[in-house]
Amino acid sequence: MSHLIDREEWAVRSDRWKGELQCGAYGSNSCLIFNYLPDMGGGPRLHTHPYAEIFIIRQGTGRFTVGDQEIEASAGQILIVPPNTPHKFTNLGPGPLETTDIHENGTFVTEWLE
Repeated sequence: MSHLIDREEWAVRSDRWKGELQCGAYGSNSCLIFNYLPDMGGGPRLHTHPYAEIFIIRQGTGRFTVGDQEIEASAGQILIVPPNTPHKFTNLGPGPLETTDIHENGTFVTEWLE
């Protein structure tokens, strides 16, 4: 069975690609996070997941800490973080950082490390 999911079901605001969706409820083995970080320095704290996470950088530039690596990624690039790897990212600016993050699991499983 297919599912058409309206923006109101996942978006924080109707004028931004910002929100999240646990797709396991719809039969998919994935979760989505739509990040919109308008300010320099914004981003999640260090954490890990027992599955891979894929970051699609839609706009701006971010600094990703992945294990012991520091990676600068910009619009149009895709970063794949392996399972059980500590990671975080921050908006380097100028302007917003917008990413679509794909979690390879039907529900979010996150261990916060800081």
